[in-house]
Amino acid sequence: MSEVSNSYLSATYNLKAVVQETGLKPDTLRAWERRYGLPDPDRTSGGHRLYSERDIDILKWLLARQDEGLSISRAVALWRSIIDEGENPLETMRIDSAESDPLPIIVGETLNQLRDAWIDACLEFDEQTAETILSQALALYPAETVCFDILQAGLSTIGRQWYEGETTAQQEHFASALALRRLNTIMAMSPPPTREGRILIGCPPGEEHTFPPLLLTLLMRRRGWDAIYLGANIPLARLEATLEHAHAQLVVLTAQTLPTAATMLELAELLDEHNIPLMYGGLAFNLNSDLQKRIPGHFLGKDLRSAPLALERLLNAPHTVASADNVQKASAQYQAALGHYVSKLSHIEAEIWDTFLLEPGDHSYLMQANRDLSRYIIAVLTLGNINYVATTLDWVHGLLVNYDYNVPEQALNAYLKAYYQAVATHMDERGALLTTWFEHILNISHNSSMNGKS
Repeated sequence: MSEVSNSYLSATYNLKAVVQETGLKPDTLRAWERRYGLPDPDRTSGGHRLYSERDIDILKWLLARQDEGLSISRAVALWRSIIDEGENPLETMRIDSAESDPLPIIVGETLNQLRDAWIDACLEFDEQTAETILSQALALYPAETVCFDILQAGLSTIGRQWYEGETTAQQEHFASALALRRLNTIMAMSPPPTREGRILIGCPPGEEHTFPPLLLTLLMRRRGWDAIYLGANIPLARLEATLEHAHAQLVVLTAQTLPTAATMLELAELLDEHNIPLMYGGLAFNLNSDLQKRIPGHFLGKDLRSAPLALERLLNAPHTVASADNVQKASAQYQAALGHYVSKLSHIEAEIWDTFLLEPGDHSYLMQANRDLSRYIIAVLTLGNINYVATTLDWVHGLLVNYDYNVPEQALNAYLKAYYQAVATHMDERGALLTTWFEHILNISHNSSMNGKS
């Protein structure tokens, strides 16, 4: 063996040096050694551990496999399988330890500490540290625990901070992208399905929040189910074409907002026509349980952790389709109001622009505000209950004032009054639902009457 090889195998690094080089905590190193025998350091006469350069490379190799989505136990199994084949894992799956910078040291190993550290790294756009934290977490906890208590909880915290104006949309998007990438990596390592039955999981039209359905897909795959993730914003035509080829036993959709709960209704009715059961969930239904009366399907429940059990109960049930005949449908009055509102929407928004362009000040928020408010109005008319807006109105108000548009309170009230006047001007008696609602939230006298223009 050459002198270089002897140096490479020589046990010369103490525990502190290895911690600094790998970013792993001492307790993690000891746990890996105790459970898996990797690495296998020498000992001084006083019982202190001494590591070789090869031991450090082994640890970096294991960390690299974790970055690819493997748990530590599966990474160790892969290492040993390569050894059993007579190959050197450090050669067949190389790590560039000579040129790479040392991984950062992560302080703390409790879930709360790891979650807080991950949030801080995301807010600093520190991708390497954020990924290292997740690798360390996966070395200490099951993948499901990391997904719920670090990724989901972390995104929830960052989302709340964004809503309150404490973080930027770019920071929230960066964190979401890292979380989704990690979920996809873990899911790619899932074993083949062992249970019969195919599940399609995704989001209704307009819904872009993909973390919950992607996490649910991962959970079902890890339980042996053939779960197919369809992604965000599933158009009706795409779902119908997929149903023809996938032979799904169950479809799962999640909606986080009232407008996407409304777009889910059309997909749900399509599934009912095909006699395919639907399970649905999401923040929109958690905030307003009455929405469950409007969707022909089965509610997943408020806690995503328990959703796999709910899905399995439904899959094992002999009769699983919830008929559209058993749901509350929008009345003829609401259907008429919806059609009339959509036909007059361009006139309503044009009048709002004309009203505000005559006033001094920054009106850049108008386009987004018009888009959002019209989506909510269409949603409540589609679902058949104008009062559903009340459950989300405070949230939308906070979004407008706190962060999204930074609209002053006075300007927001003026905008809602202008919208009310435009609705009253351009809609006939079919718009009474809307004018009455605007009068209520603006405390306008109910003696106000519409102009009666069509």
